[in-house]
Amino acid sequence: MEYGQLKLSNQLCFPVYAASRLITREYQPYLYKLGITYPQYLVLMVLWEKDSITVNEIAQKLILNTNTVTPLLKRMESQGILSRKRSGNDERKVIVQLTEKGKEMRNEASTIPENLARAFAAGPISTDELIELRTKLNKMIDLLIEKNKLV
Repeated sequence: MEYGQLKLSNQLCFPVYAASRLITREYQPYLYKLGITYPQYLVLMVLWEKDSITVNEIAQKLILNTNTVTPLLKRMESQGILSRKRSGNDERKVIVQLTEKGKEMRNEASTIPENLARAFAAGPISTDELIELRTKLNKMIDLLIEKNKLV
């Protein structure tokens, strides 16, 4: 038996994994200026979209477990980027809210997507192809979320 199905070049997961790591690396110089990591940037994007939400809502949007998100939020709170407080309605829920510093970071971060798009535009992949790829990846994510009952 040849086991061609086990060749790295025949896998879907490896190019997705490698592309994710390499794209994340492209963010590093921009995020370094903000003093944050890529996972912190993702949390900020969620909060810039809708502030004052629960830890569970953040975890759900990022497709992460709350025990992964909580230490991240604690670090961001110690950096003065956000605050966490127990809900007055339900003590089990923790509400996360941006501080002024977190809100101000939005303005500086607003150039990041454009800078990355310019970097990609210099390569062999068109903007339309990137949008098509994002659409297909989102379909795959939706399928896997449904399959694994993650929502």
